[in-house]
Amino acid sequence: MQLGQQLYAGKAKTVYTVDDPNRLVLHFRDDTSAFDGQKIEKLARKGLVNNQFNAFVMEKLAAAGVPTHFDRLLSDNESLVKRLDMIPIECVVRNIAAGSLCKRLGVKEGIELDPPTFEFFLKNDALHDPMVNDYHIRAFDWASETEVARMKELTFTVNGILKRLFADVGLLLVDYKLEFGRY
Repeated sequence: MQLGQQLYAGKAKTVYTVDDPNRLVLHFRDDTSAFDGQKIEKLARKGLVNNQFNAFVMEKLAAAGVPTHFDRLLSDNESLVKRLDMIPIECVVRNIAAGSLCKRLGVKEGIELDPPTFEFFLKNDALHDPMVNDYHIRAFDWASETEVARMKELTFTVNGILKRLFADVGLLLVDYKLEFGRY
């Protein structure tokens, strides 16, 4: 598959067009980043690991009936995905208190959160991905009320699937984020 124009370069992957207007290629790079992308270094095989792990997780989610953007692996570092109109919101679920949550709220690290917490953040590195709520999302027309409800529903569905998947191999799912788009 011939790569076309570069559409986006994030902290860890680059997005390219292809001859199918409904598809894109994600190229997972060996870049690591910290501090909202201010510090970037290379880590050998990181792109390969991220691409393979992403494909594995997306296939597990699809098998459980969760819609994803993933079509198929193209190479060690590239995947073919559906072209989405991205919603500029990150959905974060936290199962265990850690990192920025502890710093922000002054809580002890390692506390199991029951129920898990859910937070929205505006996807904007320049603003350091500020926390937002349902009202911000609706007021600024980033997503509809129905889309907000669906993002929450799918995020918690994914949480249940991933917690079991991780637990089966002896890992804890501390937290993660999902992003959504319209197809």
